[in-house]
Amino acid sequence: MTEPGCRWPVPPQDGYTVDDLYTLPDLPPHTELIDGSLVFVSPQRLFHSRMIDLLMNGLRHTVAEGLKIEREMTIVLDRRNGPEPDVCVVRAEAVTGLEQTRFQAADILLAIEVVSPDSEARDRDTKPRKYAAAGIPNFWLVEMAGADQHPVVRVYELDPLSKTYAVSGIHHDRVKTGVPYTIDIDITLDALHQL
Repeated sequence: MTEPGCRWPVPPQDGYTVDDLYTLPDLPPHTELIDGSLVFVSPQRLFHSRMIDLLMNGLRHTVAEGLKIEREMTIVLDRRNGPEPDVCVVRAEAVTGLEQTRFQAADILLAIEVVSPDSEARDRDTKPRKYAAAGIPNFWLVEMAGADQHPVVRVYELDPLSKTYAVSGIHHDRVKTGVPYTIDIDITLDALHQL
């Protein structure tokens, strides 16, 4: 049900473009563009929010020179796709100022998605395929698992020939990897609860 006076935008025949994402009035925060369609994000679980904070802190702790860690920023993959990963590692020279709203795919070294109930299919299938096709070299998928609901981080690296991701690690307690730089993050439930 919509509020009186509230009107949903009618999509153009060929779908929206990334430019529309920034010019349509009154879009909800964190609206994504997938295949020319606007995707509105539902309220998130505490796991989602805390996991983003845990990853942001861990990634920033050892971030390599020339890189920045950003959260919930649009990544322009092409004119019809502007997803918003939960966390990304971006080349520092791509950060132009506090008014910035997006990055180009070529400037992203790692995209991370923390799975939510409303975004499972997009986070597990649609977004990784699109990130890989755009040449983003690394992707992490973060989920809650087991009866104790502990974090699991699946780490993927891009195969440049097939433009698909291959799993390079599944982490339950610590994420330790050398790409895109040396990373060591405690992802235990204790670490999550301490935030």
